[in-house]
Amino acid sequence: MFGIGGGELIFIMFVVLMLFGSDKVPEIARTMGKAIAQLKNATNDIKSEIQKGAESNGFDQKMLNDLTNNITSEINNAKANLIGDTNPLRGISDNLSTEINEIKSTTVDGSTSPITESSTTPSIKIDNIKDNSTPETTPKKEEIEDSVGPIKRKK
Repeated sequence: MFGIGGGELIFIMFVVLMLFGSDKVPEIARTMGKAIAQLKNATNDIKSEIQKGAESNGFDQKMLNDLTNNITSEINNAKANLIGDTNPLRGISDNLSTEINEIKSTTVDGSTSPITESSTTPSIKIDNIKDNSTPETTPKKEEIEDSVGPIKRKK
């Protein structure tokens, strides 16, 4: 009720009791109760008058609900347009998918034909690539050992 806790309510009642005295507090509570009841009745009367006026002008409850739903959806669309894309991962996922598609569309030799799956194993594919490469482009063992150091192989 109005965001007032129990301790605050007791403090307010204590202040009212000190200001008005114990004999006036019941009268004040009665008059406040009557005022709240009159206010509630007045708001109910206003609501019923508005509903009668709306029904007499052709507005029924379904039409009013549709109207409020349309207004709510337009407000949500305006919020979405103002805020923009709130998903920060969307751009990353789009970039990843385009990169994956580019990788799929290129092969080892650089042509732009799509990769097709074949029944050959990867080691056979690597051997085929080694056979197709020219000896000028393949670095020799001595050149590699000079630049990197001796190559030790496990037996």
